Amino acid sequence: MTSATTTPTDLLAQVAASTARFDAAIGALTDAELSEPSLLPGWTRGHVVAHMSRNADSLLNLLLWARTGIEIPQYASAAQRDADIEAGAPRHLDVQHADFTASAHRWQAVATTMSAADWQAVVRNRQGGSLTADQIPWMRLRETEIHHVDLGVGYTPADWPTAFVARLLPEAIADLSAKMIPDATPTFDIQATDTDFIATVGPGRPHHTVLGPSAALLAWLLGRSTGADLTGPLPPLPAWK
Repeated sequence: MTSATTTPTDLLAQVAASTARFDAAIGALTDAELSEPSLLPGWTRGHVVAHMSRNADSLLNLLLWARTGIEIPQYASAAQRDADIEAGAPRHLDVQHADFTASAHRWQAVATTMSAADWQAVVRNRQGGSLTADQIPWMRLRETEIHHVDLGVGYTPADWPTAFVARLLPEAIADLSAKMIPDATPTFDIQATDTDFIATVGPGRPHHTVLGPSAALLAWLLGRSTGADLTGPLPPLPAWK
């Protein structure tokens, strides 16, 4: 399923399934495991879970903005966002788990009652970019899937749903290509070995090709893999997002 044919309703079902997997992963942790390092540098698993709870609330703000027409910023400020994550990270597991579940339910409750007109309302993300509200479910799905991997609890890029990988892979390529500085990172092709996907990363003519399964290519482009499972020279990449 491509982004062109995916409706908000389709995405809400995917978000619900992804959220349930994330929720179950939190429930399987102990307090000690929650305080251990995640796969994100400088963040414990507690930081990841706290971020996911506050992310749900931030995207709820955007849904309410779309529904009411009253501007509600995604986050009050970048500093407040970071402070909330730091404050939430050391909480006990039962508190963190309850917060994640409640925040996800709040978001889903509003998302499932949005009208067709609500989904077409224009809001702004935390970087200041304009978007229609029907992109918000995709924003949440990216968070739940990528940060589930970041928890470091056995959920890997190979577990990402096929439709998720198929949609995010070209987006990641476009984002990275826009950031690449000529002569700093050579332009290259990526070619999936499990589908017919092929694309060029960067401006100009490609110098070589990186090959591998779609999910493995995406994980490397997102900085969630060293690329050890890929074939071809692996150039340094700018940070994604």
